[in-house]
Amino acid sequence: MCASLAEEAEAIGWYEQRIAGAESAVNPTRRAATGAYGGRMDTGKLVLRLVVGGLFMGHGLQKLKGWFGGPGIEGTEQMMESTDMHPPKANAYAVALTETAGGAAIAAGAATPFASAGLIATMLTAIEKVHWKKGFWNSKGGWEFNGTLIATLFALSADGPGTLSIDAAVGKRRWGIGWGVLALAAGAAGAYGVVKLGERGVGGSENSADQRDG
Repeated sequence: MCASLAEEAEAIGWYEQRIAGAESAVNPTRRAATGAYGGRMDTGKLVLRLVVGGLFMGHGLQKLKGWFGGPGIEGTEQMMESTDMHPPKANAYAVALTETAGGAAIAAGAATPFASAGLIATMLTAIEKVHWKKGFWNSKGGWEFNGTLIATLFALSADGPGTLSIDAAVGKRRWGIGWGVLALAAGAAGAYGVVKLGERGVGGSENSADQRDG
């Protein structure tokens, strides 16, 4: 299924690029204007990637190393335990490494939709486990900040990281809307799977405890 979605995303991106190329070829004035505007957009995307990627890296290193006043891996493991994310140690390392490596990839503009998918999964999991019940606004512990990051990751996946990126160096300055949708879908599937496995782990632990008590 993932392979099929990836093929569809690639096809949509290819058609979008062909259409854009045809429009520029027909209208040279538009091509020149688009080039100047595109340069400014690329600079904006670079700043956006560095900020968002840096934030994710910071949060990941808080969890992994305890840097920037973070809880470290032991504190993160306790957090996983308290939110029924079992096994807690594996989930602690998974979220810490995903945010650290994924944030670095976003900052560098490398494999953007794939990095975005992993980060979207962490954000959706956090919304499900912590923030949703608190409403929307961040001031009350809601999912405002998480939702903003998800929207940003979708936009970078769909429109691409820009010319100043590793993706552009290998011919992927723009991925296309299909890849943005794929990043969202893969992130949602990943979050759903992790949450359900965590809940199953809780049930398994309770059954094992009951058997020992019996």
